[in-house]
Amino acid sequence: MVKQPRPNKTLDRDLKTRVSLEQAALTTRQQFLAPSLGLGFIVLVGLIASFILGWDSDNFIIIAAAAIGAYMALNIGANDVANNVGPAVGSNALTIGGALVIAAIFESAGALLAGGDVVGTISKGIIDPATVDDPHTFIWVMFAALLSAAVWINLATWLGAPVSTTHSIVGGVMGAGIAAAGFSAVNWPTMGQIAASWVISPVLGGLIAALFLWFVKSMVSDQKDKITAAQKWVPLLIAIMAGAFAAYLSVKGLKKIIKLDLQTSLMIGAGFLVGTYLIVRPLIRRQSESLANTKESVRKLFRIPLVFAAALLSFAHGANDVANAVGPLAAIVHTAEAGEVAAKVSIPIWVMIIGAFGISFGLMLFGPKLIRMVGEQITKLNPLRAYCVALSAAITVIIASWLGLPVSSTHIAVGAVFGVGFFREFHWRATSGKKEVQSVIETEISKADSKKRKHRKLVRRSHFMTIIAAWVITVPSAALLSGMFFFILNSLG
Repeated sequence: MVKQPRPNKTLDRDLKTRVSLEQAALTTRQQFLAPSLGLGFIVLVGLIASFILGWDSDNFIIIAAAAIGAYMALNIGANDVANNVGPAVGSNALTIGGALVIAAIFESAGALLAGGDVVGTISKGIIDPATVDDPHTFIWVMFAALLSAAVWINLATWLGAPVSTTHSIVGGVMGAGIAAAGFSAVNWPTMGQIAASWVISPVLGGLIAALFLWFVKSMVSDQKDKITAAQKWVPLLIAIMAGAFAAYLSVKGLKKIIKLDLQTSLMIGAGFLVGTYLIVRPLIRRQSESLANTKESVRKLFRIPLVFAAALLSFAHGANDVANAVGPLAAIVHTAEAGEVAAKVSIPIWVMIIGAFGISFGLMLFGPKLIRMVGEQITKLNPLRAYCVALSAAITVIIASWLGLPVSSTHIAVGAVFGVGFFREFHWRATSGKKEVQSVIETEISKADSKKRKHRKLVRRSHFMTIIAAWVITVPSAALLSGMFFFILNSLG
């Protein structure tokens, strides 16, 4: 009998320790890789700007502003784009990798092809231009607003809270304007409208998403013959989505190519609705014939439309929100070169490229965290629920444009996710038997080890409170940061 060698416990322990240290070192390197690449992008933008403009004292402020604009664009990509593709990822219609690729392509296309070529220098009209008509003061106001918005969005991304980039830049402009010219410089009625949008956007988005989910469940997925119901209603639902997105893009996403009024946009949307219905109806009928009579089969019919929805939302977002990154930068470039303050300025192509690539690069480096938050961690999504979220985002923007209400696409999309989750809670309690409800309540109480949990919760309250709090303090926080940055920059400048 061959004698087996005795195990070397000391060697095994040392090897395990070494492996653990190597894994820890690898994890640490991965954690620092994305920030390092982001910093490299900011430095590269500064160097390219210096090459284009020339490195001298007159252009130093523009070069520095270009770097801060790149930083802002990275943060918009990291935070705001999650609203467009998060539901598709959470419903498994898209993988996280596929979502990143689609969003990066369509965000860049939207920014470069349809991004506004003219931008207002005083964001949303919240500051009286006459109070900051000195070029030197105006440059520092824009610089402080850009920097404060970027820092605030960066902090919100780190906390895992999707916030409005538009509200961040509005808060930045307001804070720097107050620091430069006092409280009288602020258009307070306009600020009141923006504050009202904190409530209007998520509530409207949540209600519309919940109504569509109720309709889909009652008319399709809860029917006994689900396939027949799907053949009847799914083509119409997909056509409504196509029409809504056609109108949405006409209203918000094609300003650079052509400017259309709301009535014309709605007519375009109606045309797409009818055309899509005629095309999709035979396709859905053919696809559904081989499917089983289950809810999962119905959900499969919405996966491809969700991919298109994610792409279209990304395109519209790139077309609209690129101005948040490069608008103040374009204002700084114009003022520094012309020596005067203008109400509206054109955006140089190199500035637009910074915004487009910065948003896409920020999405690729830092986007997965917020994509998972919106798509997976607030409430559980499937293709039906994600469809309702995406459709709500488009319809709510159209309704808000019709009513003349200032709304945030971020608040709408996240509010729609919350609306879907809270509707699920309500629907479950309304349709379940008393014994089933009591059984689940007892299970939930035992899990929580507390009698405080009275009902089944399908929305994570911790995320709900964190996001709502971040929304409420976005404008004042960005304003406070901006005022501080203005005082520092103005004293040093």
